[in-house]
Amino acid sequence: MKRYFIENGTMPVHITEWGSGNIPVIFCLHGLGSTSLSFIDVAEELKGEYRIISVDAPGHGKTPAFPNAEDYEMPRMAEWLKDIIATLELKDFYFLSHSWGSFVHLFYLKKYQDRVKGSIFIDGGYQSKRHGGKSMEQEMAYYEKDFEQTWANWDEFLTLVKSETMTWTPLKEKAAEDLGLRKDGRIYWHARGTTGANIIKAMHKDDIEDIFEDMPPGILLLKATLPHHLVEDRKNQAERFQQKTRAEVKDISEATHLLHWDRPQAVVEEVRRRWPDQK
Repeated sequence: MKRYFIENGTMPVHITEWGSGNIPVIFCLHGLGSTSLSFIDVAEELKGEYRIISVDAPGHGKTPAFPNAEDYEMPRMAEWLKDIIATLELKDFYFLSHSWGSFVHLFYLKKYQDRVKGSIFIDGGYQSKRHGGKSMEQEMAYYEKDFEQTWANWDEFLTLVKSETMTWTPLKEKAAEDLGLRKDGRIYWHARGTTGANIIKAMHKDDIEDIFEDMPPGILLLKATLPHHLVEDRKNQAERFQQKTRAEVKDISEATHLLHWDRPQAVVEEVRRRWPDQK
């Protein structure tokens, strides 16, 4: 694993990369509040078969936040991705994304689908805000508050991170190091409340349901099955998504929204099943 910065105009962008050589590339985009190390379990398993490039999105990890709220709007994020991918000199690639990253993934596909050899969404990109049951203002307020929490020490913070997944590994311990910032004797979440609120506002402004029918064939959605009280809503949202995009939807048992942490092997198996041309 190597970590480095690239320059995107005046903005440094932090990259984590696994694998090397002339092998197929998987480009990864994490969810809201996460970092490029979100994919560490999957990447460590696949690094001998694929070159895996994962990016810290603006306002996450070691990539600075955008200066303007409008920069997080979905069409602009798609253009930001286009520039990142051009800087990395990726001619074509597979695209693996989680949660909010899959929303951005959709908008990238709308304009640049000819560059993407295959797409896998990890419990994201199918949950239209129109059917979410919360107003934009409610969601923005939640993230503004949630991302501004602090913790007294690292052990307290790590206990929270561990509680978000059903499995824990030394690799996840490494990923957790990206999530907390030490300042003034306390631990802060790496992404700030303003970033979270700006992203939620953007998701409401440009709803993904409007572009479902513009998607290419062959998308795979891996859908979480826990907690049980969300099953019916996820089912309804996924059915709308599947009907309009013609995507394949696969339920992953015993997996929460952080599916690639709970069941990384399930993601690995789907990558190998659908993207076998590395052999």
